[in-house]
Amino acid sequence: MDYGMTEGAKEMKFDPIKLELYRNILNSIAEEMGVALCRSALSTNIKERRDFSCAIFNRHGKMIAQAAHIPVHLGSMPLSVLSVIEDLGMSKGDMVILNDPFRGGTHLPDITLVAPVFIEEETPIFFVANRAHHADVGGITPGSMPLSTHIIQEGIRIPPIKIVENDEIRGDVFGLLLSNVRTPEERRGDLESQISTNRIGKQRLIETSEKYGITEVSDYMNQLQEYSARVMRQILCHLPDGSYTFSDFLDDDGIDNHPIELCVKITIDGTEAIIDFTGSADQVKGSMNATYAITVSAVFYVFQCLACGDIPSNSGCLDPIEIIAPAGSIVNAQFPAAVAGGNVETSQRIVDVLLGALAKACPDRIPAASSGTMNNLTIGNQNYTYYETIGGGMGANPNRDGISAIQTHMTNTLNTPIESIETSYPLQVEKYRIRSNSGGAGRFRGGDGIVRSFRLLLPAQVTILSERRKFAPYGLDGGESGETGRNTLKRNNQDIELDGKVSFTGDNEDVIEIRTPGGGGFGALK
Repeated sequence: MDYGMTEGAKEMKFDPIKLELYRNILNSIAEEMGVALCRSALSTNIKERRDFSCAIFNRHGKMIAQAAHIPVHLGSMPLSVLSVIEDLGMSKGDMVILNDPFRGGTHLPDITLVAPVFIEEETPIFFVANRAHHADVGGITPGSMPLSTHIIQEGIRIPPIKIVENDEIRGDVFGLLLSNVRTPEERRGDLESQISTNRIGKQRLIETSEKYGITEVSDYMNQLQEYSARVMRQILCHLPDGSYTFSDFLDDDGIDNHPIELCVKITIDGTEAIIDFTGSADQVKGSMNATYAITVSAVFYVFQCLACGDIPSNSGCLDPIEIIAPAGSIVNAQFPAAVAGGNVETSQRIVDVLLGALAKACPDRIPAASSGTMNNLTIGNQNYTYYETIGGGMGANPNRDGISAIQTHMTNTLNTPIESIETSYPLQVEKYRIRSNSGGAGRFRGGDGIVRSFRLLLPAQVTILSERRKFAPYGLDGGESGETGRNTLKRNNQDIELDGKVSFTGDNEDVIEIRTPGGGGFGALK
């Protein structure tokens, strides 16, 4: 079913050509913000991996447009913007920083900057925001992705606070932040880049409003939201009514060696849906807890994927969808829960259970499970912090094989090029190749994972947060599961098996090897 702009616009009685015009203008502003951030940032994590996102919001904090960046960032950012609106009064020339996972954030390394846009009124008429993953924000291990049991162990937690006031960067706020990280100059460079990026977004919105008029721009922003809501209702209407359930497991939380169940019931009723995570495990001791913002992001992503045609990616997509995520559960963790891994790992498993349930409603449209983990690796000391997520196999779908060696679902980052790693860090990349035959067999085969290994040229703290080392990515319709992942340490000519979540002091010449999971297969072999 194709939900084109023109067809949807006819029934809403507004100009479809102008609607498409404003959609393109707003998306291009967000894209320009992303280009500026990528080119001006200091860290390889932002410049090379592109671990950032940019978006535009209306006066109420509803997301109107976004660049094609990181799904786990974009679905959660509206809650951060709303927190800023509720907590602070802002004037022209102000900009707010925050990373608090319990105020719309994801985990502490993801720092969000929000800027109001004033034109003729005394209150902001728009907002621009960007979120970037910083390679260190303090905490008990370099890279700020520790095997923690309390949010305080993960780094500096920033409530909404002005980092720019009257167009002047606040030195006191900068000083406070940079005094709590291991790599202050890199953090300074990335934060200054984020500030400049928002200024570009503000200027483009002002120029657009001057050209077309504030009233028209605001009206079409609202109409874009209404259009997306209408398209989502059409998508839901074409799913069979009923309730569909699915459950899957996280391997463990890195502290207790127990599986963690996530389950969902999706109820489709005409043009509405209820997504109920009741029955999922309580929040856990380790850092695999997901905040409500992360769960919203995963739902936002999955239901957008159901659109066969093009759908504007904005807050209106969630209007017909109710999300039930019990407070204090693994999908709606409360302070002081540790959350470093919830953003990167639990978000992926939330997607897996959502797709597993939808496979019962529309089996001809849902792929088997992909690798289901971001395979997080941090290496560092007081002088540097290197952070990487490593791709895996994509699940096969009803029509074709899965793609090998790719980032899937809630991440959309690139890899750090070997040349950049070996130039910037005391590391040597020993292997980087496809993990052959790790995808699940089936009528259509799951994509293969990756083998990537790093030799330490100086002693450093190494932390791995990875999943699907015990529970394999599932196949569908008789397809086989993908291979589980594997982490090893080569030290003094010995291979030491590592847990999926581990932190240790690495010696000079140690080699850390990550073998990532393959995707599940689709369909039984004949």
